[in-house]
Amino acid sequence: MLLLAGLLTVYTASFAVGHLEFGDANYFVIRHAFYAIAGGVALLYFMRLDYHQLRHLAAPIMVIALLGLAAVLIPGIGVERNGARRWLELGPISFQPSEFAKLAIIIYISAWLAGRQGNISKFSLGLVPFVLMVSVVGGLVIVEPDMGTAVIIVLTTSTLFFVAGAPLSHLALLMASGGLVTYVMILAQDYRLDRLTSFVSPEADPQGNGFQILQLLIALGSGGVTGLGWGVSRQKFFYVPGAHTDGVFAIIGEELGFIGLLGVLGLFAFFMFRALKATLASQDQFGTLLGVGIVSWIAYQTLINMGGITRSIPLTGVPLPFLSYGGSALVAVMAGAGILLSLSRYGRNGSYAKQPKARARRYARRNPAAGRNTV
Repeated sequence: MLLLAGLLTVYTASFAVGHLEFGDANYFVIRHAFYAIAGGVALLYFMRLDYHQLRHLAAPIMVIALLGLAAVLIPGIGVERNGARRWLELGPISFQPSEFAKLAIIIYISAWLAGRQGNISKFSLGLVPFVLMVSVVGGLVIVEPDMGTAVIIVLTTSTLFFVAGAPLSHLALLMASGGLVTYVMILAQDYRLDRLTSFVSPEADPQGNGFQILQLLIALGSGGVTGLGWGVSRQKFFYVPGAHTDGVFAIIGEELGFIGLLGVLGLFAFFMFRALKATLASQDQFGTLLGVGIVSWIAYQTLINMGGITRSIPLTGVPLPFLSYGGSALVAVMAGAGILLSLSRYGRNGSYAKQPKARARRYARRNPAAGRNTV
């Protein structure tokens, strides 16, 4: 339902931009539909893959992700758009390695933490290597630059570190150092400082730095309780920058009103509930950490996007999962949803025991220990 809502929203929010820039009102929605199909393939693949196998593939997946993050920074390989190097191109297809790096580091950190149960509480064997691993990935993402993605990676991995049993003193140190790094990064780049200034007082520069946030708030306020009607948004006509990408939540609020936004929030809440239920049903630590990581990633990204649009937090430019236009983000999040389905399917207390007996016998032959548990 979220994916379908995303297709409808991308169309209504993008047809004006598509018609102006490409002479085709369906330009963006056709590509988004293609990405949705690719994401569906990724979902089915990971759903049918026993998630236990990801533990053995964690290191190669992480290496590929790091190579992708490094490649975008190399002139002539990485593609620069709007002053940022975040894309790689393979023929007609361009993608962002940082979106797939979110899932890669969740898999890798989950496998690493699951194998270090007795050393997580130790400073030299737990906190130090954890910080080094996250710093390498986060540092490569920040250099692109992509502060929003880096924040999501740090928040998600820190949640995994906490769930795995890290001491509160280590978490406090991690949060303090993360806050200091964030402060330094904001001062290091003018555009980050401008975003913070526009968050504090967008009215001070309504035609400059404060333009985007003010137009987003106008869109939300114009919708009222019931909205202007589907397709009737005015702000999507070049008032809200990125109306079909980062700003889809505001367009939904303008066209469907507060009731429509509550419906979207309800879908996300139900998704999180089902995902956590599948996660808690898995009795092995790797499965639990994997599920918690994916749920945290999607939850943090959702909250950061909605918080920026409602002026609860500064704008960071991250897409809204399932709903925003963007191929890499959609395929990555669909792959994550497929892993959650695998948790439900192959977890010890999951739904696999309800599958046909013949399939259960085949699984038991391949996995003797799991087969005995199923029987």
